[in-house]
Amino acid sequence: MDMTTLAAFLAVDLLLVFTPGADWAYAISAGLRDRSVVPAVAGLIAGYVGYTLLAVAGLVVIVASSATVLTVLTVAGAGYLVWLGCGVLRQPTTLTASDEAMGSSRLQIMLKGVGISGLNPKALLLYFSLFPQFINPAGGWPVAAQTGLLGTLHMTACALVYLGVGVLARTVLKTRPSAARAVTRVSGAMMIAIGVFLLAERLVG
Repeated sequence: MDMTTLAAFLAVDLLLVFTPGADWAYAISAGLRDRSVVPAVAGLIAGYVGYTLLAVAGLVVIVASSATVLTVLTVAGAGYLVWLGCGVLRQPTTLTASDEAMGSSRLQIMLKGVGISGLNPKALLLYFSLFPQFINPAGGWPVAAQTGLLGTLHMTACALVYLGVGVLARTVLKTRPSAARAVTRVSGAMMIAIGVFLLAERLVG
């Protein structure tokens, strides 16, 4: 793949990654609740690893072309986001020693991240609709290799942005308990809103 194609892909991909959504909300929530945002971000990226492997295997086309599978995936992902958002709203947190001591285990935090990105149908559509525009079947690289490279670039961008978002939230809000609670509530509300929107889009639209 030539550098022009990769640069164009990164430009479009970064615009999408920098758009706040469920991943941002979870990174912010982790930044406010936990000692480290790494487990949360690692979970989010692990979910995208699964999509990258599906894309490389060519299974994304099969899943995206099945209305039933896509509906099930959408409902599962939306329901999971609503459930997480309700949990965040019930327990808005601040950065205190007691909060950190009572936090979830790193594995639980990571698995929640996997659920958020792995059950997000928008991620599936992202891989299905964006990647093909930058893949050249007649190019020197096999299609699987091109897909794998684009997936790796996307995951790297996500990791850097989400780590920055989580660390920034923790640093800026560390001495502002009331602001931290407000941001946590906004994060929870954002998860619920995204989940409801996905349900409405799939079941009503």
